[in-house]
Amino acid sequence: MTAMRLIVAGAAGRMGRALVRAISENDGVALAGAFERAGSDAIGRDAGELAGVGPLGVAVTDDPLPLVAAADGALDFTTPDATVALSELAAQGRIVHVIGTTGLAESHLQRLDAAARHAVIVRSGNMSLGVNLLAALVRQAASALGPDWDIEVLEMHHRAKVDAPSGTALLLGEAAAAGRGLSLEENSVRSRDGHTGPRPEGSIGFATLRGGTVVGDHTVIFAGAGERVELSHRAEDRMIFARGAVKAALWGFRRKPGHYSMADVLGLPSA
Repeated sequence: MTAMRLIVAGAAGRMGRALVRAISENDGVALAGAFERAGSDAIGRDAGELAGVGPLGVAVTDDPLPLVAAADGALDFTTPDATVALSELAAQGRIVHVIGTTGLAESHLQRLDAAARHAVIVRSGNMSLGVNLLAALVRQAASALGPDWDIEVLEMHHRAKVDAPSGTALLLGEAAAAGRGLSLEENSVRSRDGHTGPRPEGSIGFATLRGGTVVGDHTVIFAGAGERVELSHRAEDRMIFARGAVKAALWGFRRKPGHYSMADVLGLPSA
């Protein structure tokens, strides 16, 4: 069986290097290209050497268009605007576009939906098996425990993370809201400061911590009268996200166009 040809966006970044390593570990895929933003010091360097796996014969470029034309899929953990631009190229090439980018606004999601008419888009705030299983458990718990249990989502990441709450925290919040039959947008509380008054009934709170080199810690707290239930996930190595992205790409290969989630890939109930 011919290996699936994958390209990596943001190949010089932490996740980009992890994606290159994950591809090199899997016999079912091959690195077909790697690109970075214009002006990056990585342009012209071997993507395998950047990733620490040795030369792969794939030089980093700043032009994704010819790479997409020769690929079966793209792995993308970059920025919202860069992701949307790549999704439009993926639609033209009718390839798989796996998106782990977080911080996407509604306007970005609308453009991804448009691209998904022609591309297979697999998007998730977190690509790990454990987190997506956690989301399914959160949804089930939110439904079972009922509205008199308060829900708080606590997350911590490394000091360099630029978006808050994390995409994973929002994924878990969406799961909790779905379990309650609520809109997260209308019921989330993102910050508290000063005299806030009592907690609004039915709200889903978020607390964000940043520091050090934490890969990703997430806990969903269900607080009832006299008792608490806490569901947690701790990421110890970002390779779990990279391997999940490769799994998602293989799942999407030759599938019909659409906008899918990691829950679809894993056969789990989605939020």
